[in-house]
Amino acid sequence: MSVRDQLRVRPRRGLVDLDVLDPSETHGVKRYEADDRLLADEEHIMSLQDCLHAEGKRSVLIVLQGMDTSGKDGTVRYALRGLNPQGVRIVSFKAPTPSERRHDFLWRVRRQLPRRGEIVIFNRSHYEDVLIAKVRELAPPKVIDERYGIINRFEAGIVKHGTALVKVFLHISEEEQRTRLLARLREPDKHWKFSGTDISERRSWDEYQAAYSAALGRCSTAAAPWYVVPANRKWYRNWAVSQLLIETMEDMKCSYPNPHLDVRALKKSLQAAA
Repeated sequence: MSVRDQLRVRPRRGLVDLDVLDPSETHGVKRYEADDRLLADEEHIMSLQDCLHAEGKRSVLIVLQGMDTSGKDGTVRYALRGLNPQGVRIVSFKAPTPSERRHDFLWRVRRQLPRRGEIVIFNRSHYEDVLIAKVRELAPPKVIDERYGIINRFEAGIVKHGTALVKVFLHISEEEQRTRLLARLREPDKHWKFSGTDISERRSWDEYQAAYSAALGRCSTAAAPWYVVPANRKWYRNWAVSQLLIETMEDMKCSYPNPHLDVRALKKSLQAAA
């Protein structure tokens, strides 16, 4: 079974029960196997990326979502380190600016979509508008409900026009988040990562889990499925996300262009110029 099949979200009645998905699960993969494979696959990922760029017809969008400390930055740093930085763009979505608020919630997202041949990574994404917006009641329930359908149509459109979507929810437990926050406080060089809202947001853990359950359930479609990656074990998280990208790009079956070159004439011209 592929990693995509293993981790794909299959909603029941529009919801996903995150309580039954073990965030420490490794599906039988051993750490040494994952570490060795991650290192060995770097060249393969770069080759797939090179072909995507050379073909210049399609693109890849990776969406990373998860609770605070789930490892979005770490995933970019370790799971995707085989990518050539020249062909990758990382976009981190913060709270909308006054200018962005004057437009619909997808306006700023459309502006950051990948160009042909490019891989873009969203560190948080348009899903914040059905997650934090739902938990903090930044929009009425009816508006939130409408946004699920708007997101599905938006994603179906970009997939239709040649963008492969890899949507990843990094699933950690409440206790693991507590452990990671305490670790940040113990190490002075990690204090910069700590925010006063980290504690207050933890009080809304159940509300966020419910919001994710709805978002994953309502927006995991055939065209753009969600993948729940158990992320308590960082080594498994890194390996799994890397495999999701590899499987997606292999399935794209990109091919190098075949320009019609008169190789003999070009060689002759270069030799004559020597």
